[in-house]
Formats: sequence, structure tokens, C-alpha cells
Amino acid sequence: MDRLDNTIRPYAWGSPTAIPHLTGVEPTGEPQAEMWMGAHPGAPSRTARGSLVEVIDANPEAELGKAAVAKFGPRLPFLLKILAAGAPLSLQVHPDLAQAKEGYADEERRGVPVDAPHRNYKDANHKPELICALTEFDGLCGFRDPVQAADLLAGLGVDSLKPYVDLLHARPEDAALREVLTAILSAAPEEMAHTVAEASAACTRLGGAYTPYADIARHYPGDPGVIAAMLLNHVRLQPGEALFLGAGIPHAYLNGLGVEIMANSDNVLRCGLTPKHVDVPELLRVVRFEAGDPGVLRPEASADGEEVYETPIDEFRLSRYVFAEGTTAHDLTLDTPQILLCTAGSVRAGEHELGPGRSVFVPAGEKAAVSGAGTVFRATVIV
Repeated sequence: MDRLDNTIRPYAWGSPTAIPHLTGVEPTGEPQAEMWMGAHPGAPSRTARGSLVEVIDANPEAELGKAAVAKFGPRLPFLLKILAAGAPLSLQVHPDLAQAKEGYADEERRGVPVDAPHRNYKDANHKPELICALTEFDGLCGFRDPVQAADLLAGLGVDSLKPYVDLLHARPEDAALREVLTAILSAAPEEMAHTVAEASAACTRLGGAYTPYADIARHYPGDPGVIAAMLLNHVRLQPGEALFLGAGIPHAYLNGLGVEIMANSDNVLRCGLTPKHVDVPELLRVVRFEAGDPGVLRPEASADGEEVYETPIDEFRLSRYVFAEGTTAHDLTLDTPQILLCTAGSVRAGEHELGPGRSVFVPAGEKAAVSGAGTVFRATVIV
């Protein structure tokens, strides 16, 4: 069992206080957006045996187990994070596996450098993800019913939004959403900036259901993503609740602290709320224009106290244990690789004492006894 030393990513949208408060470390004043736990080459966790990439590369079957290597290859197929949003993240979607393979092969064939700002596909993998709230957590997830979106836009009283309102009322669901999102992202920048300014002022004046969009607009003045965001469901998660984001589902995290897990990929197509490249044609190829409930997940408890967040993919499986004072030691041994993360209280995992924000990597088949009083998230795979 390896104690992990993890990198914190200082993205501009990160909260300067949430991760320091969780871990009991003095804030630096700089944003601390994500703590990465895993073997992603961009910021692998470090252990006493070397980086987790080096540890796994030295003997994949010993670290990951034969079944996981046979199914996913000689790499850890998930990345676990603590995410602290102090400002809205970009509005984005992720491709499915076939789209990722096709897009990656196309950009490789055309010789687009991997680090080019207009590159869409960094790898050939999909990127399903799950976010579980540690605090109250706000986000946008999936399309609203078009009529509801039309009512929200109409309520602003902005004349230049009327064509979008009419489209949302007049066409079938998928066509309506596609046409309106296309129109928003393809509008002349000067005209859209004026529309966003008027809509932002109205959101601030009206408050209530418009408050999240007023906040978004303060961070991204003039960005067409402010209007696009109003097409999506606003979700407020309570601690312990989660969202699963599958391929093609537009989403954005707005504010809060959570545990995030995803397939080990960096493929993101942006819709707005960003100064980065927005490839409208490729985005429209990937987005699923389906309205629906965002589907808040609550963990399902098993007899041994494990609370599982059920998802339809195998690259990761996230669960939670809440150990009360006086609970006897739990054997969490599995024949698959695990990362155990403490988010509250104090627990002992093997020989390692873990407080909030501390984690360990447990190789497949390695004894994993956990005791103490606290909350522990377990990340592993399904084989």
C-alpha cells in the first residue's frame, strides 16, 4: 500500500480556500482547483517507490491485477480528483469512444500538434465522469425541456432573444435544441456580446432562478456560453449526492467542493464560458440533443456498509464508507487496483494514517484493512 503525494492544479477557476480548508493547510492566496490522484502522465501521484506511472509500468500485472490488465491494458484506467470550483468551469461535452478514436485519428493524420490550442482530441479514449458533492455543489447538466428553456429566455425581456424563444417553441425537441445552440455559437461576436450584456443585466435584476446565470455572466462577460447555459438544467447537489456525465451531455460545474472520478482521458469539446478554442462543427457532431432530468445519484448501501454510486461504465467504480467511532476494522481488499481517499475524520489504512484529503494506492490483491472514524471514498474498476 502506497501513500500518495498528489499534485494540486492551480487553474484560474479554482477556489483559493476549499482544498486548504479540507486538508488543514494554510491557503497561499492562489487558486487551488484540482488535486489529482492516479497515474495520468500530466501529473501522476508520487509514492516512496517513484511516480505511480513508474510503479505501474515496472510490473502492471502485480499492481493492477491480471484481469484489469487484460481488460484495460497496462495502465490505471481512471483518474480520481478533489475538485474545488470557486468560479464556473467551461461549458463542455466529451465524446464517446468511437468519436474519440475517429477524432484522434483524423487530427493525427492531419498533423495537428497535440499541444496546439485548436486540437480537440488529446487521446483516443472517452471521458465519462462522476462528481460527488462534499459541500453544496452547483452545476449545469443536460438540456432542459425546450419549452422550459424558452420560458426562461422569454422571461428576460430581451428582444434579441426572441428568435431563440420562437425556435424552441416551434420545432421538434432535438431540432429546436440543435438550431438554437448553433445560432448562439455562430452569432456575430459584437451582436452576441450586446445580447449577453442585456441578458446579464436582466438576470441580476430578476434574481431567483436567474441568479446562477448572473454569476456566470460576471465571470464571463459577453461570452455566448452565458445564453447557452440557460438551455441546460441547473442542479444543486447536497453533500453525498452525485451526477454522472456520459458522452455528449453538455455540462459545467459552477461552485463547490467534490470528489470527481473519470476515465483517464483529456478529451474536451467546449461550448462556451472559456477563452479557449470552440470548434462549433465538431461540437455539434458530439452533442446529444436530448432534453431530460439530470438524474441526481444517491449511493446504494450494501450489507458491509459500502455505499456505491452506480454508473454504466467499467473504467471506474466509486463508493463511500462512513465509519463511526468504535467501528471494527474493515477489510477492503480487492483483486483490482484501488485508491482510498479520506475526506472527513481520521482513519488508518494499513500502516498509513489518513486525514481529510490524504490517500493511498492499494495494488490488486494487497491487504487493505481500514479502521478509525471518518469518511473514505474507494475508487476502483469493474472487471
